[in-house]
Amino acid sequence: MKNILEVKDLCKTYIVDKRQNNVLKNVSFNVEKGDMVAIMGPSGSGKSTLLYAVSGIDKATSGSVKLAGKEINSMSSGDMAEVRLNDMGFVFQQMYMLRNLTILDNIILPAIESKKSNESKADIAKRGQEVMRKLGIIDIADNDINEVSGGQLQRACIARSLINSPEIIFADEPTGALNRSSSDEVMEQFIKINKEGTSVMMVTHDSKVAAKCKRVIYIVDGNIKGEILLGEYSSESEIRDRERKVNNWLLELGW
Repeated sequence: MKNILEVKDLCKTYIVDKRQNNVLKNVSFNVEKGDMVAIMGPSGSGKSTLLYAVSGIDKATSGSVKLAGKEINSMSSGDMAEVRLNDMGFVFQQMYMLRNLTILDNIILPAIESKKSNESKADIAKRGQEVMRKLGIIDIADNDINEVSGGQLQRACIARSLINSPEIIFADEPTGALNRSSSDEVMEQFIKINKEGTSVMMVTHDSKVAAKCKRVIYIVDGNIKGEILLGEYSSESEIRDRERKVNNWLLELGW
């Protein structure tokens, strides 16, 4: 299957108090089109740094990152911003939404800012409503962000990440601020959109969340220490076995 993301020898170095801190050290992996990958590891292992480096939010020190065959590390800041807007979707633990806009207006904002098409705002709004309908949140379209639950708001963030039909969604601890019920609800939506063909790469500390992904990559001290293939997730009935498999694998790796 075609690779949507190709990462080779990726390094990220910070200088702190004149000392070099190597956060990522020659990291290499691929994400296939339609894949769903979880990144796990201890606190400070470089998980979020990796996510930000491969998505162009933070520029890598060296190495190669190709999105759909395009090298992003050599792009100008303007071109990179356009790629992030049009070809990538983002979901974070902190649900960054503008308080002066309704849920629907927050969702369609990236499409309004994009030059990907010449749609009218009315057409974009209709498309936003359709995405909300698919995610089961059309009833909160006109609500303010402080009038909905955490699970609903995170699903709205997923809807926003989908509005420009991205090649891949990057998610940093998307269930970290949610209770178990809301976490399961949000993961159902990630699984659904992944089955429809959108690739997903997410950072998580939750083995149950990771168990619902197709692959799990384990990172320690900026290095990939292991990877486990889980395959397609079908139903809640198999989650205990998948979670047990992930936890046993993590124990073998020393976490």
